[in-house]
Amino acid sequence: MKIKPITLLCSVSLVFITIIACKKETTTTTTITTTPTTGTSGVPDVYKKIYNASDMYVDGNFLVIKVTSLPDHKSPYYQGTQWASTKYEAYNGTNPQWSQNPNKIAQSNLTFRIPLNPVAATTHAATPGGPIGVAINGVPIFNQYAAGGAPLTGEINSFDQYYGHPQQQGQYHYHAEPYYLTATKGKDALMGFLLDGFPVYGPNHGTTAVSNSDLDAYHGHTTATVDYPNGIYHYHTTSVDPYINGNGFYGTAGTVSQ
Repeated sequence: MKIKPITLLCSVSLVFITIIACKKETTTTTTITTTPTTGTSGVPDVYKKIYNASDMYVDGNFLVIKVTSLPDHKSPYYQGTQWASTKYEAYNGTNPQWSQNPNKIAQSNLTFRIPLNPVAATTHAATPGGPIGVAINGVPIFNQYAAGGAPLTGEINSFDQYYGHPQQQGQYHYHAEPYYLTATKGKDALMGFLLDGFPVYGPNHGTTAVSNSDLDAYHGHTTATVDYPNGIYHYHTTSVDPYINGNGFYGTAGTVSQ
């Protein structure tokens, strides 16, 4: 499958890659009504779009999502792993500067606890290194930085044809648009949730492409979506930095543990 990579705004030199790691909107708060309980029967329908979780249940005012972090699509980073016979695929993207990093995909069990009824934070916290959210296929979402807060301009060349890669411990993740999901679900579809509970959508709003100028400092805005017809704050992926999230979480983040 050949998918056009993000066009870089400046030329970059291929470097050795070390992997570790607007408009002001009027906020509409969308409340999900559910009886606090533990068990899949209490999970609101929108979260059931997270199709690759190993477990998911409501715990008080939080949704608990457990994942293995293994992508359900093929990748060159499955080479040499126990899943290689069915999941390995050589790089077939279109980035002429692509260079595979030395890491291999490994199972990484994570537990996300995200607010069921997210609200705007009084103080917007910066996103940490490591997982800041989860995609609907159970793959962790990382922020717009490489290790040590460096720009992604070098590391981006190690993204596979579906625009993810593993860090040193083998945890596969996305920093930007998850091409497999936008190809199979649609460019305007739900891509996942950040730790603050607000949803992430693809690069389109309906049939209209979203640009950074359409979004606020946190890389989101408040409009109606298919999943939230009454409107909700949500993030969008874009083809240029900051890709998924801007200057921190719009809401108050939950937790992620391993």
